[in-house]
Amino acid sequence: MSGTPLAGLKVLEFTHTVMGPTAGLIFAELGADVIKVEPAPRGDHTRGLGGFAAGFFAAFNRNKRSLAVDLKQPEGQAVIHRLTADTDVVIENYGPGTMERLGCGYAQLGPLNDRLVYLALKGYLAGPYEHRPALDEVVQFQTGLAYMTGPPGQPLRAGASVIDIMGAVFGVVAAQAALRERELTGHGQRVSSALFESAAFLMSTHMAGIAATGQDMPPMPARRGAWAIYEVFPTAGGGELFIGVTSDQQWARFVEAFGLQELGSDPRLATNLMRVQERSWLVQALKEVIARLPQDEVAARCEQANVSWAPVGKPRDLFEDAHLLATGGLLDVFISRLGGENGAKVGLPALPIEFGTERFRPGVRSQPPTLGQHNGEILAEAGFSQTEISGFAAMKVIASAPG
Repeated sequence: MSGTPLAGLKVLEFTHTVMGPTAGLIFAELGADVIKVEPAPRGDHTRGLGGFAAGFFAAFNRNKRSLAVDLKQPEGQAVIHRLTADTDVVIENYGPGTMERLGCGYAQLGPLNDRLVYLALKGYLAGPYEHRPALDEVVQFQTGLAYMTGPPGQPLRAGASVIDIMGAVFGVVAAQAALRERELTGHGQRVSSALFESAAFLMSTHMAGIAATGQDMPPMPARRGAWAIYEVFPTAGGGELFIGVTSDQQWARFVEAFGLQELGSDPRLATNLMRVQERSWLVQALKEVIARLPQDEVAARCEQANVSWAPVGKPRDLFEDAHLLATGGLLDVFISRLGGENGAKVGLPALPIEFGTERFRPGVRSQPPTLGQHNGEILAEAGFSQTEISGFAAMKVIASAPG
């Protein structure tokens, strides 16, 4: 089992920021030859972002080749048209109409390759909103995700680009389905995924709950929980653990592990539904007990009771996570806006999948590329002569990183 089941697929990726590069990363990590087509002369604008977005390029562009082309020039469009002839998948996540203006929309590329699967990752699917630009954070507010995340009156975006990444995953699912259909029909097609509809999908359970109860769902921090013990508990020394006790059997083991037999025999707490009714005093009583114990001891007792628990972590903690380190869950990636083997090498999470009884995890075959790093080899593979390639460089149809 190689863990690269998509080897042999050729993908042209016209993307930036998170959604599109994530879709390309999934294809690349699974073995496809993903050519990241960057706008010449400056490349993917994500390379130059700072602050919260400083790591975007390095995080989502490993295992890809870079071709830097100026699509505003007819010659640049012609390069892509020739590359499309033997391409399996095109991925793009530019604003509505952008690829069409650059001569590389589905209407222009589809006729060049009847087997082409064209994945358009957008803000909105077909409908009244489809011409709007959108962002992950925008649709989190629009769909109620931010409302459900923050405390009442304080809507709050999720702490990661969850909709960008979810939309990318749905897009890859659609593209894989189209590739399967192509096996049957011989024809490709345009498929699409979008931010708004992905965020709306996450609201399914809340919408169903409204229909089932006839009541609006309060934000998650103010919700009426389904389980009595589903809380963050402070521990001695300033630590915190989240503990979830979600069945009567778990409750019996939990009180035994913590020496709380008095609570275990309390008739008011005999079932989860009864314990939910007693939360006002029960949770506080448990917090007083747990706050006197060191975090390691609380964790050990939760492990003994076989209930769900986790420390309240920070992203930094994942660099040293014992489980990720033991299972190939972190991949060595160079963090640099320039790409290549520049900058610091750190462990970033692998795709959350494994293959076969060997439980193989896909890994890094190449570091995030420098701008235009693979111009020559990609164009040569497409049949361009060295003279043509040199001419493209002289005309600034293609570009490479300085130096």
